[in-house]
Amino acid sequence: MSSKKPDALVYLVDDEFAVRDSLSLLIESTGQTVRSFESAEAFLKNYDSKQPGCLLLDVRMPSMSGLELQDELLRREISIPIIFISGHAGIPDSAKAFRAGAVDFLEKPFDNETLLERIKEAIKKDIANREQFIEHRQIQNRLDHLTVREQEVLSLIVRGHHNKEMARILDISNRTVEAHRASIMEKMHANSLAELMLTVTLPEILNDNLHRN
Repeated sequence: MSSKKPDALVYLVDDEFAVRDSLSLLIESTGQTVRSFESAEAFLKNYDSKQPGCLLLDVRMPSMSGLELQDELLRREISIPIIFISGHAGIPDSAKAFRAGAVDFLEKPFDNETLLERIKEAIKKDIANREQFIEHRQIQNRLDHLTVREQEVLSLIVRGHHNKEMARILDISNRTVEAHRASIMEKMHANSLAELMLTVTLPEILNDNLHRN
């Protein structure tokens, strides 16, 4: 099985052909792959969630504006770094874009080198987010394979209880607690208590699992 990572894509959405053409040539000159669309609707039909990348998005377009597309992506729970480009938008538009998670807002005409640097940073951010998501999903899968009792023991470990305290709280023997701890360490692929704590106290993991106990 190949471990090759999927190539990153730069999505470009602008209703002006001249803008799409010139920006595509600029970005492709750096070796990046560009997919350009004249409308937000066309982008939504062709977006590939499996590939990392970023979205270069015009603010004002007919039918669905860039800000409306951003709202639609949030509604669909599609996470892709967005760089807005605009020649007409004002402070309210840029403020709204940033509040909704845009990584940058560039006014036309902008410096080409600045744009290319922002694209590079956005793609790096998307790749990092995807790697983090995969890591969290792997941890979640390991947690799901713990028994109910092991989840109870893990919850007490995270809260700082020692073996004797856990045995008393759960009304089980100290030896049984030790057996559960060993099983937890094995299932969670942790080589030390510090590593286990670092893994399961990630905010997303902790909120989704241990607070249920």
